[in-house]
Amino acid sequence: MLDRINAYAEQVLGDIDPQKTRISFQLDKLKPIMQEIADEKGMKLEDIFIKYMDLASLVSAKQNAMLKEDFDENGLTNFVEMP
Repeated sequence: MLDRINAYAEQVLGDIDPQKTRISFQLDKLKPIMQEIADEKGMKLEDIFIKYMDLASLVSAKQNAMLKEDFDENGLTNFVEMP
C-alpha cells in the first residue's frame, strides 16, 4: 500500500517541496489513490490515511536509524547530534 501511494504521489505531486507545501494540499492530491485503496479493501478513507501515515513513519524511522548507524560506523556521530 505504501509503495502504491508513494508511486502515485510522485506522479501527481511531482517536484513540489513537501516542506513548503501545505499538508492539506498534499493530502487532497493523494485522496484519489487512498479512496481507491479504501474501496478495494472495504475500509474507510480515514483508516487508509492513518495506516499510510503509520507506515510512512515506520519507514522514515528505519531510514533514520540506518543513516545514524552509517554515521556511527564512520565516526561522524558528533556531526549529526544536536546540541
